[in-house]
Amino acid sequence: MNYDFDLFVIGAGSGGVRASRIASSLGAKVAIAEDMFLGGTCVNVGCVPKKLFVYASEFSEEFSAAEGFGWNAVGTGHSWQTMRDNKDKEISRLNGIYANILSGAGVELIEGRARIVAPNKIDVAGKTFTAERILIATGGWPRKPTFPGAEYVMNSNDMFTLDYTPKKVLVQGGGYIAIEFAGIFNGLGSDTELVYRGEKFLRGFDNGVRDFVAEEVSKKGINLSFNTDIVSVEKTSRNTLNVKLNNGDVREVDAVMSAIGREPKLSGLGLENTRVSLQKNGCIKVDNNFETDEPGIFAIGDVVGRMELTPVALAEGMALARYLYNDEKINLNYDNIATAVFCQPNIATVGLSEEQALEQGREISIYESKFRPLKNTLSGSNEQCLMKLIVDKADDKVIGCHMVGAHAGEIIQGVSIAINAGATKAVFDATVGIHPTAAEEFVTMRTAAR
Repeated sequence: MNYDFDLFVIGAGSGGVRASRIASSLGAKVAIAEDMFLGGTCVNVGCVPKKLFVYASEFSEEFSAAEGFGWNAVGTGHSWQTMRDNKDKEISRLNGIYANILSGAGVELIEGRARIVAPNKIDVAGKTFTAERILIATGGWPRKPTFPGAEYVMNSNDMFTLDYTPKKVLVQGGGYIAIEFAGIFNGLGSDTELVYRGEKFLRGFDNGVRDFVAEEVSKKGINLSFNTDIVSVEKTSRNTLNVKLNNGDVREVDAVMSAIGREPKLSGLGLENTRVSLQKNGCIKVDNNFETDEPGIFAIGDVVGRMELTPVALAEGMALARYLYNDEKINLNYDNIATAVFCQPNIATVGLSEEQALEQGREISIYESKFRPLKNTLSGSNEQCLMKLIVDKADDKVIGCHMVGAHAGEIIQGVSIAINAGATKAVFDATVGIHPTAAEEFVTMRTAAR
């Protein structure tokens, strides 16, 4: 049968663009459909603009710290609108880069929401296309709260179009998005409270990291309310919001942001016209080659729910394209993938947490250091840094590395190479540190804490 395309990709985010570009370079005729923005969540309403907002929020502490070093530096006020508008310019530039990447690779870009009408047939804005293979790479979307008054609540997408700085804000959630935005609001001058229904935020992270971050975040003035959740939100005659909590308390705030998780963006995709099935968590079920239960239809990235990280989607897209059009086996390893949380202070981690290592029955040694970074001695900041190594006693290999502190993501990226290479604690010990840096602590921790 003659098809319009060898591969039709739905979703021009990180994974979809990478898969389409590689497939095209390997000789496939490829189209990609997108109804919103090129680059997906990460470029437009995720990693990139979020990190820019984090940078903006950190300046308030930098201005204060500068005085301890002899500078008469005082922030003269912050304009959320200026930050937003400059962010928009940068995102527009990146959108253009993605368009050029697709064009340069010979991939046909089709604007509009794609819907699968049959296993090899796709409709976009009333026009039908056929393809030998279809790839679903539509990513995720913020989960909506269901309490009364949820229509008054912002999600993480809305944050990037906000045009004012709320005087008082309440953030709902205990994941990395909630904590990052609580830090952004706080740094930009908002009176900020984070409420989370659980006993401790950042579920899945090392417990020592979770406890340490809670202390440091609280020191910065963010009010943390655990075992607490929103019951309802009402708008007042003063144009503020009354937030009723499950402990009976009521907070009057200017804005509420809900960050209670993300879910696959599958609405209107036409999966009912195929044999594609879903997992219990709502993600698309795929095999080891990313093929769904419908032969010829594949899925990668956040919609399959393996690790919802941009670099993972990129790796999956590349691996799938090479499998389909270059007969290369897919052999992705999801172990020891480094990740970072850009709260303040930053978190970065790679490998196992202490709890995970013990659950696996390993006999381990823990090396841990908490200290005040050199910069903070003159700045007057009381922010502390945490570094932690987890070592398997059986072979002396470092199987987990965790850091809370400035530039943690930059530092852990390098450490993750060593861990993926199988470095032992003896290798860390034999490495000469760079002095004076915080990073040198990873190669100078000689005595196990426990």
